Amino acid sequence: MKRTALVNVVGITRELIGSHTPFLRSWINSGGCRPVRSMLPAVTCSVQATYLTGLEPSRHGIVGNGWYFRDMDEIKFWRQSNRLVQGEKIWERAKKENPDFTCANLFWWYNMNTTVDWLVTPRPIYRADGVKIPDILTEPADLRNQLQNELGRFPLFKFWGPATDISSSDWIAKSAKKVEELYSPDLSLVYLPHLDYNLQRIGPDNPAIATDLQEIDDLCRDLFTWYEERGVGVILVSEYGITPVHQPVSLNQTLRRNGYITVREELGQEILIPGSSRAFAVADHQIAHIYIRNQSDIIPVRDLLEKIPGVETILDEEGKRAHGLDHPRSGELIAISDSDSWFTYYYWLDDSKAPDFAPTVDIHNKPGYDPAELLLDPNITFPTLKAGVRLLQKKLGFRYKMDLVPIDGNQVRGSHGRVLENLDKGPLIASRLLGGEASVPVEPGDVCSIVWSHLTGKSLPTGHD
Repeated sequence: MKRTALVNVVGITRELIGSHTPFLRSWINSGGCRPVRSMLPAVTCSVQATYLTGLEPSRHGIVGNGWYFRDMDEIKFWRQSNRLVQGEKIWERAKKENPDFTCANLFWWYNMNTTVDWLVTPRPIYRADGVKIPDILTEPADLRNQLQNELGRFPLFKFWGPATDISSSDWIAKSAKKVEELYSPDLSLVYLPHLDYNLQRIGPDNPAIATDLQEIDDLCRDLFTWYEERGVGVILVSEYGITPVHQPVSLNQTLRRNGYITVREELGQEILIPGSSRAFAVADHQIAHIYIRNQSDIIPVRDLLEKIPGVETILDEEGKRAHGLDHPRSGELIAISDSDSWFTYYYWLDDSKAPDFAPTVDIHNKPGYDPAELLLDPNITFPTLKAGVRLLQKKLGFRYKMDLVPIDGNQVRGSHGRVLENLDKGPLIASRLLGGEASVPVEPGDVCSIVWSHLTGKSLPTGHD
């Protein structure tokens, strides 16, 4: 068994590896690097589930970062239970072959109720007074205090939101080292999200991205070298490439204007009621699942959405099958944006009636993904002062709302989710042992097979499911 660290450097592409990433360029040149053909949807949860099972979303069920849970009549994003992932994971297959095989998961998604041996995942404390306290969940439970006593409290507000920076990825890398020192897993899954932030916030063409590339390169130099000195082989992967965008597209606003969406007014604010709506969109970067209550509305809704500027195509049942997305969790239709656009979740038609969570970082209450949470609202004259007032309210024990993010999406400059034709702009896989022609893409499901071969020196057994 070759002990292995599978390191997910989110957003890294072959196009981005160059003068600003001297370590990664040298490390890749010492082994092999191949593009991974981007999948649909090219979003975190779906791609990670495919990498770890070898299956398409139609089989593992992770059709996006979130979806409409029909039996609960709720739109939920960023759930954490690994039981949502249908199909056998690579470590479960390995444990069948070798009961002594061990696996640690450091921040890859669906990291609760899991069969890995050791885990570390974000799990904030939500107090009754509205205060959110950064924290983690670990297995074993006492690892939580051990890590935070040694590394400090996990920097949750640097992991997502307007204040994001390298510190959250640095903390994760240090926690991965600690888990390696304590337990020596056969397989370590390590998630480093740093590039994800500014690539969406300011876009991949902004010269300032050079700093982010240098920072993640330095972090990889330290982590990869440390692993390899301990005899652990490293595999570098990414989930998707982030490309420039300029146009937010609000499908739900069009559906609202045409009578398909039902809202409930709560103290002057509007809340989407999915179960009472004839049709609504669950936006997830550059794709959106369109849930339609009545079969008779499917064709009219498709015809309506196809006319919206920024919509490239609408997948029906046949289209979903062709892309491996024909799963009961998927919408009746799936919209894909054009390359310069992305989908918002916005459903209100008057900003004065936007829900109270709209200008906040609130990934669990918003009925769709919101990259504007990475930004500060340009309409706030003194955002630092306003943030300071909110923090003072928090310290004094008052209920408060950190309402600092924009609700129009016009500042977002990078997105992902579509299938990219340019392989150099998409995800990659690299290791010192990777073979094959550098220009020939790896299929997303074959990443699982490559990791298996790296671990065992053998091909993945047939019948892997």
